[in-house]
This record gives sequence, C-alpha cells and structure tokens, in this order.
Amino acid sequence: MDEDDPREQIVRLEARIEELAGAIASCRKLIAIAKVAIAGGGAMLLAVLLGLVSFDPAGLVGAIAAIVGGTVLFGSNASTLKQSTAALGAAEVERARLIGEIELRVVDERPAARALPPTG
Repeated sequence: MDEDDPREQIVRLEARIEELAGAIASCRKLIAIAKVAIAGGGAMLLAVLLGLVSFDPAGLVGAIAAIVGGTVLFGSNASTLKQSTAALGAAEVERARLIGEIELRVVDERPAARALPPTG
C-alpha cells in the first residue's frame, strides 16, 4: 500500500492507539501499587513512632524505603500517564480526521434471504 494512503495511516494509528492504551493501563496499575507502598510504609513508620510496634532498625529502613520508592514510582508513572493520555487523544483525533477524508460508499441492504424448502 501507498504510504500516503489514509487507510494505511489509520491502521498504523490504530496500532499506536492500542499500544498507548496498554501503556496507560500499566501506568494505572503501577500508580495503584505505588499508593499501596506509600500507605504501607507510612503505616509502619507511624506504628513504630506511636510505639505500637517494637523499634526495629531494619523495619524502619524498610518503611522509609517503601515511602520513598512508592513516591518515585508514583511520580514517574503519573507523568508517563499524562503524556500517554495526551498522545492517545492526539492519535484518536488524527484517526478521526483521516476517516473523515476517506470517501466511504453506502452499501445497500441485502435483499431478504430466501426461505429454504421444507425437508421432510
């Protein structure tokens, strides 16, 4: 097919849209995991500070690491989500524009199907 053919461009855009939709879904999952890590680390840190859990240096380092790691994971995926969502919107607009350029033809309805003779 010709590179300038709108149909070929639409096919490429649809593949890109699927790719972006997958990236967006992945970002949302990772953001949820990041929130759980931040909440878990914060709960552990609060429990240690309130004396609900005995002080353990390894546990405290783990809680702080969960908070910091979760924050980094959240921030990174939030920006990727924002960029991917914008790119998805632009690709959908471009696809709609290309579809609008195609000269579509109306297909007449098919005549009613003929009944088969009874068997018997």
